[in-house]
Amino acid sequence: MMLSTKWASQRRAIRCSLLAGIAFTGCPAFAQDAAPQEDQQAQTIGGATAPDIIVTGFRETLQTSINEKRRETAIVDSLSSSEVGDLPALSVGEAIQTITGATSHREKGGASEISLRGLGSFLSNTTFNGRDASNGSGDRAVNFNQFPSELVNGIKIYKTQQADLVEGGVAGTIELATIRPLEFKKRRVQLEMKGSFSPYQDRVVGSDGLGWRGTASYVDQFDAGSLGEIGVAVGFQRNKTNNPEETYAASSTWVACNPAVSVPAGNCSEVSRRQAAAGTPFALVPNAATFRQISESDKRDAVFGAIQWKPSPTLDINLDVQYSKRNYSEDRRDLNLSELRYGLTNMEYDENGVLTHVEGKTSLEAVGTLLERQEEYLGGGMNVEWQATDRLTVKADASYSRTVRTDVERSVRLRTDPLDIYGNRTAINNQRVGYIYDVAPGSYAPTLTIDPRFDVNDHSLFSDDARLRRDELQRRNEIIAGRLDATYEMDGFLRGIAAGVRWSKLTYSDYDDRVEITQDDRNVDRDVNLGCRTIFPQRDYLSNAPGGQLSSWATFDPVCQFQGYLGTEDPGRNADVRSVANRDVTEKTFAAYLMANYEGDLGSMPIRGNFGVRAVQTRVTSKGLRSDLEVVTNGDGSIRLVDSGVFDTVTIKSKSTRFLPSLNAIFELRPDVLLRVAGYRAMSRPAPSALGAGRTIQLEDGTNFSSVADAISLITANGSPRLKPLMSWNADAALEYYLNKDSLFSATVYYKQFSGGFIPVVLDENFSIGGQDYSIPVVQTQNSTRKSRVYGLEVTLANRFSWLPAPFDGLGGKVSYNYANSIFKNEDIRLGAVLDPETGVTTPGMIPAANLSGYSKHVVSAQLYYSLGGLNLQAIYNYRSSYYQDFVGGNSQLRYVRGNDTVDLRASFDINKRVQVQLQAVNIFDEPKITDMPVQGSIRQYHYYGSRYFAGVRVKL
Repeated sequence: MMLSTKWASQRRAIRCSLLAGIAFTGCPAFAQDAAPQEDQQAQTIGGATAPDIIVTGFRETLQTSINEKRRETAIVDSLSSSEVGDLPALSVGEAIQTITGATSHREKGGASEISLRGLGSFLSNTTFNGRDASNGSGDRAVNFNQFPSELVNGIKIYKTQQADLVEGGVAGTIELATIRPLEFKKRRVQLEMKGSFSPYQDRVVGSDGLGWRGTASYVDQFDAGSLGEIGVAVGFQRNKTNNPEETYAASSTWVACNPAVSVPAGNCSEVSRRQAAAGTPFALVPNAATFRQISESDKRDAVFGAIQWKPSPTLDINLDVQYSKRNYSEDRRDLNLSELRYGLTNMEYDENGVLTHVEGKTSLEAVGTLLERQEEYLGGGMNVEWQATDRLTVKADASYSRTVRTDVERSVRLRTDPLDIYGNRTAINNQRVGYIYDVAPGSYAPTLTIDPRFDVNDHSLFSDDARLRRDELQRRNEIIAGRLDATYEMDGFLRGIAAGVRWSKLTYSDYDDRVEITQDDRNVDRDVNLGCRTIFPQRDYLSNAPGGQLSSWATFDPVCQFQGYLGTEDPGRNADVRSVANRDVTEKTFAAYLMANYEGDLGSMPIRGNFGVRAVQTRVTSKGLRSDLEVVTNGDGSIRLVDSGVFDTVTIKSKSTRFLPSLNAIFELRPDVLLRVAGYRAMSRPAPSALGAGRTIQLEDGTNFSSVADAISLITANGSPRLKPLMSWNADAALEYYLNKDSLFSATVYYKQFSGGFIPVVLDENFSIGGQDYSIPVVQTQNSTRKSRVYGLEVTLANRFSWLPAPFDGLGGKVSYNYANSIFKNEDIRLGAVLDPETGVTTPGMIPAANLSGYSKHVVSAQLYYSLGGLNLQAIYNYRSSYYQDFVGGNSQLRYVRGNDTVDLRASFDINKRVQVQLQAVNIFDEPKITDMPVQGSIRQYHYYGSRYFAGVRVKL
């Protein structure tokens, strides 16, 4: 295990060193005069001007991006192409993470949520054709996997804000754009087919690991005579892939256990915040742990369409629509150690409470689960641009975006017992089986050793406590918005005035319905056990993980079990899906801005930029259900609480108004050197799912209490509707050197001053119990008054090695690095510091606070390319240091993702002007994803999903 970890560290260091060497071998190009700039100016041959050299592939994309960066007023990095489907990636997320300062959170081996400048995705804002985009995750971080890169033509990241941008991005704004057909200026029919292979899926019994994706697009323009010009673009993609996964995971709830108190026949003794502050030692132990094997099927259909109509030179009307539908299923086979805190002995832990060794007893569970997800996205809108006069331009835009995600999960649990399915005594003769938990120094995977007398592959030992669950979760996110903008051009230093208003309404709702059935007839258990057994569905399970991990266990078909126990494969959801966990949030926003553009000279130095202010008012209305309780008086005068089955609706409202001034200035120090400075105030709103008003009341064990307060164990908040936007004052300065079309050096320093963080607080809320009102404290998250800051450095170097002799002058590369330093604090809801707002007293936390969600101190992105004729080769490296990742919905414990790096390879060859063949490889070194909880170094989960390989052909007609 130690050797494996050491080799992984050495391998990462080798890669970083190689990439750094590759990048800086381009430095001689910067030291030379303009001689190698043959692409910057036209060459003359015999007195005639030769045409510009036409470039394609990643070099063309990089040239376009450099040119756009130079043109923009704000500090911007981008990725765009003049051709349909030329973004160099399999998904929009993977394309974005090649842009300076952007990195992704990986799920299923692919890029999903994006963080900018090492800051969390919740601090970024994403727009699609200038409009907010909904998602099915419950947060504001768009899942970029739903947008195929082949149907997106431009990605632009605004690192600094300006008044006309839609608010919401403290870290930056990501703008996705589809094609405008009249600007394409040519007819194009394009067909593309890719086949894929997943070695991990090939390990799954009965699977070949193959998948495919097909894309078709059509762009054309028409002269409609007196009706003007009409452009049409339409594209379609179907994607069918398999993304298997193998993992070990501890539960999402961790407890501070007292190692000095022995509890032989129960869970460990829990240490409170006050006890820990007084010096009581503790070790951090999860409630449970799971080994999981996943087989997956994933199908997605995506469509985009655009119509552009210019009835006259002064009127431009654009209508666009995007649609994506995903059908996804997971077959999970779990081995659960469901009572990891039971009967603990010989606890060993470090000074941070990280558990390194423990012995205990746990029930073992064989759980089969079928998860089926359907996610549908629909977005689009109409934009009208009217040039009213030669100076006045008016734009109007109306948009709609909706995402609906529905998960149906059917699972069946079978548990260990002193008797097997035939009624015979087992070797253990107990429901609970002994286990040993060990973590070697420097390891990223715990080793769990189960009592060798228990054979985990023996189906007959999982004989009792059959439990069938059907869970249905639906999240619905909808955004309706409209905006009106006007720009008036002027002469002189002030070149134009822009003003506009925007209104939007976001609604978010979800429900989580559960049907649970238990069965205790041993004869039925035996028959279903015998009839629904399956062989372990994967070869070489966790063979790449360090330590002596389990390689298989007894598995069952959950659909067969549902049929055997209930006579149906799906009992359906409850007629009433109301629950205190449900969320119903409406957020209305009104914004107005005024911005001036300026251009002139400061002495002999050209200067340009903009300044303005944006005013934003946000109104939140959150509705939550409270479960009504009845007070029952016992014969001895004591009381007990009984759920009446009746719900009360509680509405919590919140409002905030913020002003966001901004200034951007560009100083042209030389024709090829620009200095940019920016100062602005920005805001990021909390996730919609974090604004829930529902409250779950958990009762104490027992039936005899002296008061209602004594009978209540805990009230859990499923959100904090009073959360305000996170605000920051920001300053940026960038120096940019443009040597030629292929070469750029830029360095940006930035500073962000936050006006507060988040901290758990105890707030009294009113509850109606037994017809009387009670004020009961509830722990929830609220904005703190603490000040915090982030400062950082962002560096980009792009260069083509034109100084090398042919054919090596086709080599080029780009490397970017972002360093961020933050002192932000997020407290653990269970073990962190907690504030009593009435007394102002903060009880110290037992564990350190986390930083910003998604914050990574170091982010590296590097690309090396080679272009020669029709051949294009590219290697992509991405590294991200460790970061805290919160759970969707908030009010949960701290989770950290360890630093990870990936290497992808891409190649294409143009057989002729119409046909191109392509090869791609993703995550070629099979890097896993490792998470810790609730402190760094305390292993919670590791995922393995392997490499993926693609081969395809593109045809242009």
